Amino acid sequence: MKTPPKPLIALGALALAATGYMVFSPSAEADRWLGYVEGEPLMIAAPVAGTLAARPAMRGQEVLPGAPLFTLDPTTTDAQSAQLAAEVAAARAQAADLAQGRNRAPEQAAASAALASARAQAVRAGADFERISALAGKGFASRTQLDAARAARDSANAAARQAEAVLASGGLSAGRPEQQAAAQAGVGAAEAALRAQTRRRQEIAPVATVKGVVEQTFYDPGEWVLANQPVLAVLPDDQRKLRFFVPQGRVAALKVGATVRFTCDGCGEGERTAKVSYISPRAEFTPPVIYSERARAKLVFMVEAALPAGQPLPLGLPVAVVAE
Repeated sequence: MKTPPKPLIALGALALAATGYMVFSPSAEADRWLGYVEGEPLMIAAPVAGTLAARPAMRGQEVLPGAPLFTLDPTTTDAQSAQLAAEVAAARAQAADLAQGRNRAPEQAAASAALASARAQAVRAGADFERISALAGKGFASRTQLDAARAARDSANAAARQAEAVLASGGLSAGRPEQQAAAQAGVGAAEAALRAQTRRRQEIAPVATVKGVVEQTFYDPGEWVLANQPVLAVLPDDQRKLRFFVPQGRVAALKVGATVRFTCDGCGEGERTAKVSYISPRAEFTPPVIYSERARAKLVFMVEAALPAGQPLPLGLPVAVVAE
């Protein structure tokens, strides 16, 4: 067996040393910041307790805005809504009644007829007084007859004025201004309670507000759900981000809003971009699962970068990040 020439052995050793330097040198490692994909799920809950009637959203299912997520048993809520709707109708009827005239139309018609009769009596009494007054001036009527005619005239005029007052009073509103204001306030309070109950009805049957994936479900139909306890978690597509760790010597060059490039397994050819959204104000020791054994003692800063819309990468996917 022939021994390779010494120049070839030296050349191979030099190439191996160069490769090791490139892989394990601090500068090569400093240019690549390792991390993973993270997300902020939305915990969807109802503000009241109840039995879970339905949960059409399944774990791992993609949901679009407006898609139903779950529904609590609406029996109690619907009964309360019906009660509040009846209270609104009663408050409106009371306010309308106080705003109407004291008398109904037939009563006002009777008052108008009484006024016409009283005015006719006043005209007749006035004519009788004028006639007797003329006769008394000629000595054909006594003083007593004149006084009686005058009294009849005055009484008829007073009766006509009373009939006018009765007719005007019947046309007034049934409630005083303060009572009408209180009635309108009652209507507003009843309507506000009904709106709140309508909103509560929507909250026990929420729908998706964003596009995303149902990350986890915590209750199944038929189970009792406590108030404010999440029934499921939805991970929005636009709430996924990169979380990576930058050595202390490089973090000062990063700014919130800066663009970084990253690569990951299965992401296709080329590099993708993300925008730095958060830089931790505190240093921490390098997580051993992120850096090599040699780099564990280094201080690093945790950095987060928002992913562009339309890049819903799976959570936990390892990434390698480099600065622009």
